[in-house]
Order: sequence, then structure tokens, then C-alpha cells
Amino acid sequence: MNKIFVDQIKERDQLKTVFLVRDKNLAMAKNGKPYLTLKLMDRTGEIEGRIWDNADYIAGLFDKDDFVVVQGKASLYLGKMQLIIQSLEKMDEEGVDLAAFLPVSRFSTDELQAKLKEKVASIQQSHFRQLMELFLADAEFLSMYSAAPAAKSMHHVFLGGLLEHSLSVADLAEDICKRYPELNRDLLLLGALLHDVGKVVELSYQRSFGYTDEGKLLGHIILGVEILDTKIRQIKQFPPRDAMLIKHLLLSHHGQYDYGSPKRPKTLEAVALNFIDDLDSKMNGVQSHIDKSSASDSPWTPYHRLYDRYFYRGINKTEPNSDKPGVNEAKKLDRTKKKDEPFGASFRERLHGESLDLFSAKPKEETSHDD
Repeated sequence: MNKIFVDQIKERDQLKTVFLVRDKNLAMAKNGKPYLTLKLMDRTGEIEGRIWDNADYIAGLFDKDDFVVVQGKASLYLGKMQLIIQSLEKMDEEGVDLAAFLPVSRFSTDELQAKLKEKVASIQQSHFRQLMELFLADAEFLSMYSAAPAAKSMHHVFLGGLLEHSLSVADLAEDICKRYPELNRDLLLLGALLHDVGKVVELSYQRSFGYTDEGKLLGHIILGVEILDTKIRQIKQFPPRDAMLIKHLLLSHHGQYDYGSPKRPKTLEAVALNFIDDLDSKMNGVQSHIDKSSASDSPWTPYHRLYDRYFYRGINKTEPNSDKPGVNEAKKLDRTKKKDEPFGASFRERLHGESLDLFSAKPKEETSHDD
């Protein structure tokens, strides 16, 4: 059986393929009949599945994080692709290629680790560089740091997401230090690379993405400070003040108490880290939401519950006749010609040769627009 990936599914497709069950919920319809809602995933994304017949019986055949063979029909509902499932059976994991079911970073592990080593080598202050070298020398830690997602559902939700996000924040840190030279570049760079380090313990990602017991009870901020403190204690005469400042970066990077931050940012580096971490997280989260709605013809995404809004995707449809030879080239030449016209060209000269028959077409009916 050939694997059909989520991003290949189109409306009205009849399909039979394997998915990983990310979530499973048995509920009751208004008519009193049970139905089953599933979140099915592979490495390209996830799709909602609905089972309307024999839902209570089928629910007992499999569990969350199982692999299942699904047969059903795809349809668009409120702008999102959905599977109406006609049959489902559990599949033995031995016949499954795990790499097909968990999303991964577009960068290889070697690429990400090479960039990490470049960042560490650029640190000027020796005790800060020595601290990061201890993390690099810890093979077990480096393996987890390179494999973990950055979150369960919000942003960089893929294997390698934690390291990709951390490096992206580090890039932003270096950019912002050029604008604000009063920032301690080495300190901010360490904060960027280590602010989410506790997620190597907080998150589970062997089969699907979730939280460990430590993650639920302690959270990545506390876990991260513990990991950091263990490494700092391995360095003789590490400056206590710098140890305090690095820990403050981890403790305050969520910015506000309402967002789970034990401390609010109280140094310039902490303020900067809070903003650039939030920027990278939101940019990735919104872009991922836009990408997931690519199957829709609407220029707007489905509603995003966390951000409490819709996002404008723009219109990506090709223009009529744009695939005909010479059409795009002619348009490019026309645009170039107009661009090269002198700014001093008169309004009359610009309109010369243009059609001014404004009333040749019947006016369109006015339409109302909802916000």
C-alpha cells in the first residue's frame, strides 16, 4: 500500500493509507448518537478524521499514538480538509517507517549542529564559551537538543525544531546587538541558545509530541535552570554574577507572569530576549497556520483560536493565460518600460496610448463585506 501524505490530499479524494493517531475523542451528537473525532498525522501535517457509524465500537480498537490504516473520503469543511472515515484498523508498528510520520526540520541535523558550533566559537568571553562547550561535549544532551521539537503545538512543531528555533533567536540576537551596542552580545547569545533548553526534558517526541511527567509538573523554565546550573558548577570560578544573569534570562524569557514567567525581564538582555523569542515563535506559528490552509481557495486562513483572528494569505492563483509562452515576458517588459520612465513624465504623456473608455463595461453590482 502506497503512503498518501496529508499534503497530497485533495477534496473528494477516496483514499486508503496509514496515519499516526495524534488525538482521539469520543463525543455525543445532538441526536444522542456517539461519533469519533481523530487527529491523524504524518510528517507533512495533520488532518481531522470523523467516524459517524459504529464510533463506540471502533474507538475500542486502537489508542492514541497507534498507527492505523484508514479508508475514507476527503472533504473541505470550514476551509479545512477533513476525512470522513468509512473503515479503520490498527496497524503493527513493525511495518511502519517512523520517518514518514513525524515532521522534521528542513535543515539536516549536521547543518544545525555545524551552525551551533559556529555560534559557540564566536563567543568572546572565555567562561561563557567554556559553558557552551560543555553542552556540546555532552553527547546525550546534544542528541536530544538536536531532535526535540520547540513546542507541542504552537511553533516549530517538528523534530529539530528546538535547535532551529534557538539558532534563529541567536541570529536575531546578533542582529539586534548591532542596533543596540550597549547589549552584552555574548550574554544575549547564550540566552538565545539556552532559553528553551529545558524542553529536552519537558517534551516527549518518540511517537508523537506531548509532555513528560517532569514537563507537566515542573515545566521547561525550571528544568532549564536546573540543567544550566549543573553545567555551571562544572566550571571552576565561574563568575557568580554572570551565572545569576544567565539564569535570569531563562527565568524571564516569557516576559509576563500571565505567560508562565517566574520573573519579568529586568536587564536589557532579558528584555531583548523576550521580544526576539516571541517574534520568532509567532512568525513560525503564523506561517505554519497559513501553510496548513494552502488547500483552500480562500485568501483567508481558517480562524486561529490562540491568536483569536483570521490571517490573510493573499491570492496565489495564476493569472489567466499566464502559462502561455511570451505572456509573462511581455508583461515583464511592459513593467520594466514603465518603471524606467522618468519621474518628470507628464500625466498626459503617461496616458498616451492608453484606453480611456471607462464606460464600455457594465458596472458590477455592489457587494457587502463582513468584517
